[in-house]
Amino acid sequence: MKKILKNQGVQSFLSSLLCIVVGLLIGFVVLLIIEPSGAGEAITSIIKNFFGYSRANMQLKYMGNTLVKTAPLLMCSLSILFAYKVGLFNIGAAGQYVVGSCAALYGALVLGWNWIACVIFAAVMGALLGAISGLLKAYCNVNEVISGIMLNWISLYATNMILTAAKDSASPYTYALASKNPGAVLPTLGLEGLFGGNRYVGLAIPLSIIFAILVYVVMEKTKFGYELKATGYNKNAAKYAGMAEKRNIVLSLLISGALAGIAGSFLYLTDIEQWQVTISSVPEMGFNGIAAAFLGGLNPIGSIFASFFIQHITDGGGHVNLDIYCSQISDLISAFIIYLCGFVGFVKMVMNNSIKKSEEKKEQGGAN
Repeated sequence: MKKILKNQGVQSFLSSLLCIVVGLLIGFVVLLIIEPSGAGEAITSIIKNFFGYSRANMQLKYMGNTLVKTAPLLMCSLSILFAYKVGLFNIGAAGQYVVGSCAALYGALVLGWNWIACVIFAAVMGALLGAISGLLKAYCNVNEVISGIMLNWISLYATNMILTAAKDSASPYTYALASKNPGAVLPTLGLEGLFGGNRYVGLAIPLSIIFAILVYVVMEKTKFGYELKATGYNKNAAKYAGMAEKRNIVLSLLISGALAGIAGSFLYLTDIEQWQVTISSVPEMGFNGIAAAFLGGLNPIGSIFASFFIQHITDGGGHVNLDIYCSQISDLISAFIIYLCGFVGFVKMVMNNSIKKSEEKKEQGGAN
């Protein structure tokens, strides 16, 4: 048992599980403070999400909606953790997600491209935006957090202006892809039959999982990944060892940006949502990627499950009694979980110390 608990993967899983449980408990306390009579039903609704429906086909249909939104969230989490492994905090992933969405929708609705070209265009635009932060960091020593935050807002308002060409003058929303350009909608692969006829379920889900596996292989099994991580640990030591530390910084944020850009295409090319050109705040998907990345222990495979959980409770917030609570209560619970993820290292230290003390007592008992 102790050997299992010493495993870093097991420790990360248990620490994340503890974050989830404590975060839900704190959220329940907040619900009690707001209105005690509905707190139990509200927290249950958030946890249940689509399981709250009585009919199986409805459960499958709304589970499909959660999975459709999990795919872009997973891509955003991969963007965050890829940069973080190199010692960079790419908070600009939110803006890269926005320009990816813009590129995909502009390509589909204005240029009339098919989905393959739109996804590639989204990746390229996200990569270019990420590269800007990378170049500023590598050659001008501009903190990537500062440049990322500034670019998030530039991206948002630029997207709003550009996508006015992809909507009716009487509506703030872009055209529906299915009616305007069906060839730009991501293929369903027949998966809609498994999810109650949900036409939004499709290629984005398996592709996002494949990307997670690829990121894991690149970071853990390749020389390129080793050099990137070495640069993150100590860029001066990496430079001394003959590694191109500036190139690695730029490449890291470029790849991170491409992943976030693809995330935008994975949401809007399913046609589950249309972009609102009057939106005045950066979409939460890019920021929720931070929660998924850290909850998943900064592991690409762990992020798959963490992304599904974050999206599950986010969607679950829409099932609370809106006469008593606001649907954003699920976002508050997610925020608690993110905050608690900062204590994962502390939890691991406590576990290791407990195991060490237990082993020392056992050794002393054997010596006596």
